[in-house]
Amino acid sequence: MFEPNAEHFTAEEIALLQPFVTNTERPIFCLRNLPEVVKGALFSRYSRSTKSLRRLLLDEFISAPESGFHLIVAGAGNDPAAQLVAVKQAEAFYERVLVGYGDDSVAELGGAHVACEGVSNIAAKVLEDSRLGLSPLEKSTRYVRFDQQGPEGYAYLREPALMASPYAARFTDAMDHLFRTYSALLAPVQAWVQTQFPRDPVTSQRAYASATQAKAFDLLRGLLPMATRTNVGLFGNGRAFEYLLTKLAATPFAETQQLGEAMQGELDLVIPAFVKRSKGDRGRAYAAYIATLRERVAAIAAHMDASQPSQDEVTVRLVDYDPQAEEKTVAAILYPHLDLPLMDIQERVEAMPEAERVTLIEAAIGERASRFHRPGRAFEEPYYSFDILADIGAYRDLQRHRVLTQERQRFTVAHGFVVPPELEEVGVGDTYRAALQQAAEVCIAMQADFPNEAQYAVPFGFRVRWRIKLNLREAYHLIELRSTRQGHPSYRQIAQAMFREISAVHPTLAKGMQFVDQNDYGLERLTAEQRLDQKRQAQEG
Repeated sequence: MFEPNAEHFTAEEIALLQPFVTNTERPIFCLRNLPEVVKGALFSRYSRSTKSLRRLLLDEFISAPESGFHLIVAGAGNDPAAQLVAVKQAEAFYERVLVGYGDDSVAELGGAHVACEGVSNIAAKVLEDSRLGLSPLEKSTRYVRFDQQGPEGYAYLREPALMASPYAARFTDAMDHLFRTYSALLAPVQAWVQTQFPRDPVTSQRAYASATQAKAFDLLRGLLPMATRTNVGLFGNGRAFEYLLTKLAATPFAETQQLGEAMQGELDLVIPAFVKRSKGDRGRAYAAYIATLRERVAAIAAHMDASQPSQDEVTVRLVDYDPQAEEKTVAAILYPHLDLPLMDIQERVEAMPEAERVTLIEAAIGERASRFHRPGRAFEEPYYSFDILADIGAYRDLQRHRVLTQERQRFTVAHGFVVPPELEEVGVGDTYRAALQQAAEVCIAMQADFPNEAQYAVPFGFRVRWRIKLNLREAYHLIELRSTRQGHPSYRQIAQAMFREISAVHPTLAKGMQFVDQNDYGLERLTAEQRLDQKRQAQEG
């Protein structure tokens, strides 16, 4: 499942890498003996590069003379042997407290950086589904080409069960066709973008090329299947990793189960005490419990008639909200300032004139100078439940919001796919459709025999349905962030629709969302690239 790393390092490079990574030859590994600031910068760089994490570490942090890395390491004041002794002493302490006394919160005091390279997008979504305690960063479809080939060909997972089945040839033909189409269309689509948005004299060639390339990548990402291999960097505490390993063991995919085993082995090298229970009786019992629940509910649901015609539109429906949200929010605003029980405050709020409630809400919102100025916890009282049908690409972006409840249905071709209108203008819409339709036919053929594995064949351009339940405070964050100009049009439309739905039921509470951008743009990334140029010029100046 996880092939040996195709990248080769010289003996000198291996000697440089060994103190800082748990292995130099396998695709799953951890960072160690590095300052936190170096690890954070390294992972940030990781999401926008075609290089592996180890190659980035070598090229841009160790070998680069201007990096200052040697100074950071030399200034640590400890030799590796002493550091290892200190680590072992700490592990012994956590072993006593965590395993001996069951104090789970202690597991949040230690963490690890884990690189998962060459995993499919199915596995990436499982990793990123963790809400708190883990921070994932994935290779971006906006900044990196995905048509590079390795020893096997295009970089997608050839799932062993599918490869051993009669569907193997059809699956690989469809996947190869998707990547060939993606590769063939990149140049003409970017050329068309440049004719539609010619460079003005104040925009640098670098900023212009980056913005037009990002636009082309955005328009064609729908061709990438869920089998597409990607890199995911994870930073998290021990408690979160322990739960993630348990969840991976309970998944119905062989890939993610093996990914969990590989991660367990690497984490055992850096934070063994924190993840010990995930491979013990407790972890195995919990994983079995999760898997059993899923299978029982799925068996019951299978007898229900869920047939429904595919919808041709992206839909964002507000299906539930609190009709008493305004009163509850005002009571929560007042609560820290009054020495009264909450129920007494709620009674007073109910008797208030509407104008007085509005004044309190406006006072609690204040003068917001930017979208980063969000109102306080009183705005966590209102809740909103949305049912969304949109392309998988948009789901992949919005799934990253973790302070909310999200659940999706399986990846399927049943809801049809989205063709960006720009591709019709370029004249490649039919080519785009043909590649998606071939993948859909293979997916449908495999579903009866491989209901889980068939999801690997679904391209990002197909729609998926998922639900989001979030409070108003998080809605401020999600809607204002995801509606900004540089965002992808598909998720910008979802954020804009969510804002309209909340405004329709709670106009006073939504009024404070003053940084929602409801405009449409042709070259979304241009202003961001121009700002990057300005920052660089200021630093050089």
